Amino acid sequence: MDWSRYWRSPDRPLEAMHAHFERHAYHRHSHETYSFGVTEDGYQAFRCRGGAHTSAAGMVIAFNPDDPHDGRPADALGFTYRIVHIGPELVAGVLADIGGRPAGLPLFDAPVVGDPVLARSLRALHGALLGCAPALRRDELLTAAVGAMVNRAASGRLRVGPSSGAAARARRRLEDRYLDDIGADELAEAAGCSRFALYRAFRRAYGMAPSDYQRQLRLRAARVRLARGEPIGEVAAATGFADQSHLTRWFVRCYAMTPGRFRAACGD
Repeated sequence: MDWSRYWRSPDRPLEAMHAHFERHAYHRHSHETYSFGVTEDGYQAFRCRGGAHTSAAGMVIAFNPDDPHDGRPADALGFTYRIVHIGPELVAGVLADIGGRPAGLPLFDAPVVGDPVLARSLRALHGALLGCAPALRRDELLTAAVGAMVNRAASGRLRVGPSSGAAARARRRLEDRYLDDIGADELAEAAGCSRFALYRAFRRAYGMAPSDYQRQLRLRAARVRLARGEPIGEVAAATGFADQSHLTRWFVRCYAMTPGRFRAACGD
């Protein structure tokens, strides 16, 4: 039986989920945050950065911002996991505080890490967030978890900016006009290349097709409006979805919860 618990900070880019899935499968999506998870039980299978991975009990999952990935149970027994989403600006702030000077954003090359120390640190942070620990304790555990992840699992610094000029131009057009019904010809013209060349360049640079990226932008915009308490139907219309059911279907596939549940959690 599938279940989940969700927590979201009201004033910082910090979220946490505790869940068990036997049937739910995440559609390929990405987050604007770092996402650090711990598999507690079972086996979680997913694809990320062109490879297939499996996280077993005790293993840590590390996604960089905008890392496209999916996720599903590896067998009929399902899996249980904890995950924390931390905004890049919050990670940068923690690292600057630890080092006493500004620091570049870390890069995690390995999506799955076998490290009991990291697993314990993330479980402690996650438990404090969902357990409504005092703010001081949450901040202490956040600093400890981010510091441990960077010191023990980061492989370098995150490169800012895409690797393809055509893909970058197409991405800017989508971000500027994500509500518009942009056709492939118009996007290719903005990118300065053929439709086929753009499709290949975009997938190579961002790990998903332009249409998938546009939907991701719409979902992120919907999250912002839902967090403000706006009605779900109005949010769907304002963010480019056909209707409330269309928004709900994609919201569940990418975030494993309904828009209504997300909005309620933001109001807690």
